Amino acid sequence: MLYWLLYPLASKVPAFNVFRYITFRTAMAAVTALVVSLALGPAMIRVLKRFQVAQSIRAEGPKTHLAKAGTPTMGGLLILFAVLLATLLWMDLPNRFVWIALGTLAGVGAVGFADDFVKVTRRRSLGLSGRGKLVPQFLMAFAVAWAIEHWAGHAAFSTVVTFPFLKKLLVDLGIFYIPFVALVVVGSSNAVNLTDGLDGLAIGAVGIAAGTYGILAYVTGNAVTARYLQIPYIAQSGELAVFCGALVGAAL
Repeated sequence: MLYWLLYPLASKVPAFNVFRYITFRTAMAAVTALVVSLALGPAMIRVLKRFQVAQSIRAEGPKTHLAKAGTPTMGGLLILFAVLLATLLWMDLPNRFVWIALGTLAGVGAVGFADDFVKVTRRRSLGLSGRGKLVPQFLMAFAVAWAIEHWAGHAAFSTVVTFPFLKKLLVDLGIFYIPFVALVVVGSSNAVNLTDGLDGLAIGAVGIAAGTYGILAYVTGNAVTARYLQIPYIAQSGELAVFCGALVGAAL
């Protein structure tokens, strides 16, 4: 949003020329998400405590975890809000890759909210059933895969999967590309959920992964760097670094 509002003024105010750089907007997205999280975090925790939105602990888990009963849950709402706000402020709005990423985040976040809502309202450690989670997750994931193929832009779409640091290893998945994307989205979502369930460790792993994906997105969106590293160049994919930067900032 700020890119479209301020960058056109660069001809009159040269300082606004920095908005054309993805690296600048990525850094600012990270700072924005961090500031939003720090500013709203304490107030949100107080609200969650006031309405007794607390975590229930599974009886079969470690005994040391029983002391954590009553810890406010649904804190992921703050992370989602911080990432969405920061990304919308600093992204190039017409970029469809970022909108797909935001839609994916909102989709998995909605399933997570429903899971926590069941836990809180029923005062139990188990939320949605396995089928209750997997069905909406796969529906959302197939929608994401369809959007990548049909909406992101045919010029950018390829069923070929590349591997970092292995320049000559290329695998064309063909008709299996969409199921592969769906499986990756659902698997990643549940992996984060399982990691978080161990002891709230997910946010650190998300920060590291988001930073790595941010670098990969920037590299694939930079023609010179992509050509040097012999990886596919996708003109609009670099903008995903802004979204990843917001994730890193929220994770901090």
